[in-house]
Amino acid sequence: MKVSVIGMGNVGSTLAFVLTLKNIVKELVLVGRSKESVMGDVLDLRHGQLFVNTPAQVTAGTVADTAGSDVIAVCASVPTPKNMSSRLELAQGNVELMQALMPELARFSPDCKIVMVSNPVDVLVHYALEFGGFRPNQVIGTGTLVDSSRFRQLLAEELRIHTEDIRAYILGEHGDSQFPAMSCADVGGEPLDPTPGRYALFEQASRAGFEVLKHKGCTNYAVALAAAEIIECIATDAKHTLPVSLRVDGFLGVSDVCLSLPAVVGSNGIERVLHPRLNEREQAAFLHSADVVRNVVTSAEPD
Repeated sequence: MKVSVIGMGNVGSTLAFVLTLKNIVKELVLVGRSKESVMGDVLDLRHGQLFVNTPAQVTAGTVADTAGSDVIAVCASVPTPKNMSSRLELAQGNVELMQALMPELARFSPDCKIVMVSNPVDVLVHYALEFGGFRPNQVIGTGTLVDSSRFRQLLAEELRIHTEDIRAYILGEHGDSQFPAMSCADVGGEPLDPTPGRYALFEQASRAGFEVLKHKGCTNYAVALAAAEIIECIATDAKHTLPVSLRVDGFLGVSDVCLSLPAVVGSNGIERVLHPRLNEREQAAFLHSADVVRNVVTSAEPD
């Protein structure tokens, strides 16, 4: 499998490292603004190949070198504003970035799967589809996958149960309007009661990214692992169910925006979109998320 990573900042370089550990990539192409920095990453990864069972061929390149990629992970972004309080602050600059990038990626790799990591991810998944002309199954955003992981980790600590045994999704926007689908949450088939304490855990999970940002100036490990999980599902046709950002397919009457819903991810990208049974409160929250993202898509539309 050939995988290309576009944008070699903190997230892109971490993702490249994780992919070399997973032994699922035969060819890994790294593309970034600074050729010197990207070559440093390439050399550093090559120097560790002795310790990897099936080392990938790691190279630095340009967008043209991504030709024939099976998966392209997009981590490129305009600089993060100091004291950023909302991912939507990146919208205008990153939409313009995607306007230049997506047609080229589509030209060189028309059948690839795009894994969108850059923010605001829901807005950028929308514009990746529009600018690149990709099919809806081809573009997958990390969406609320990390938010859901954070939530499950907090619930696991409360319940003293392994994180993998908890089914709990955060859905909607990867941003302020996201919500916990508590009506669908369970452990071993036993419903999780929607207590005030668990909603407090959701609020903690929802703001966790900004807490990390405050301490170290970036988030990179969790989101890189999330992106690598999506790529591994594609590479191995795993058909795992993940809450990822995608073109909503008419769920609750929404079909014109991209939000996170549980989806089966396999070799075809989005294999199937699942429609959880949300209660009235959660349905209203999903529709509110759709309004929020729709407004940003409109306001960020390039001239």
